[in-house]
Amino acid sequence: MIPTDLFAKKLLLWFSAILLSVTMTGCATVATDPRDPWEGFNRSVQSFNDSLDDYAMKPAAKGYQWLTPDFVDQGISNFFNNIRDIRVTINDVLQWKLKQGGMDLGRFLINTTAGVAGFIDVASMIDLPKHDEDFGQTLGYWGVPTGPYLVLPFFGPSSIRGAAGLAGDAAMNPLTYSFVLGTAAASWGSFGAYTVDVIDRRADALGFERIVSEAAVDRYEFFRNSYFQRRRYLVNDGNVDEEGEDFDLDEEDLQDDAADRDQGEPLGDAP
Repeated sequence: MIPTDLFAKKLLLWFSAILLSVTMTGCATVATDPRDPWEGFNRSVQSFNDSLDDYAMKPAAKGYQWLTPDFVDQGISNFFNNIRDIRVTINDVLQWKLKQGGMDLGRFLINTTAGVAGFIDVASMIDLPKHDEDFGQTLGYWGVPTGPYLVLPFFGPSSIRGAAGLAGDAAMNPLTYSFVLGTAAASWGSFGAYTVDVIDRRADALGFERIVSEAAVDRYEFFRNSYFQRRRYLVNDGNVDEEGEDFDLDEEDLQDDAADRDQGEPLGDAP
C-alpha cells in the first residue's frame, strides 16, 4: 500500500506536469471575451478534461449506470447529497440565511437518522425543501468579484472566486478530514467514497451531455456562458436583471476592452 504522503506527492507532481503542458500549448490562443483573458489555457484544459472524460469517466459512468439498479443509484445519490447538506447549512449561516439554515440542518438530521445515514430522502417526503449553497456563493454574497473564467483540471468550468469556493467547500466536507488526517485505511476509504460520488454524478449527467453535444456550436463557449449565468443566478438567489453580470468589470471597462480587441491590443484591467 502506498503511504498517504507519498501518494499526495506523486499526485501533486502529476498535476503540476499537466498544468505545465496545457500552459505551453494554450498561450498562443488570443482571448475574445473580457471575462476570459486566459482562453488559450482554458481551452487546452477543457480539451484535457474532455479526453479524460471520453477515455475514463464516461465509460466508468456508463458501466456504473448499467450495473447499478435504480433504487441503489438513487440511494447513493441521496447519501452524498446528505453529506453536502452540511456544507449547505454552514453557508446558509455565513450568508445570514438563518431560517433556511435551520431547514437545511433539519434535513440533515432527519435524513441521517430516519433516512438511514441519508440513503433515503425522508426530508423531501415531508416537504422539507433542499437548497443549494456553496462557499463560492458565500464569497459572492460578501461582495467578492467573480474574477476571470478558469477551467480547472478534473473540476471543469470555474473562476478565481469559484476555485476559492471549492477550497472552502472541501474544508466543510467531513470526508476531507478523514482523507487528510485519518489512518491509511480511512484515507483510502474517503478516496473511494469520493470516487463513487464523482462517477455517480457523471452518470446522472449522461443525458445532459447528449443535449449539449447536439445543441452547442462551440462546446467551450457553451460551458463558459452557462457557468457565468448559473453562478450569477445562484449568488443572487434568482434575482438577476437581463443584462447584469456578476463580474468585476463595469460597462466602461467592457467598452474599453472591446475597443482594444478591435485595435488588436491585449485585454487589460482584468485581474
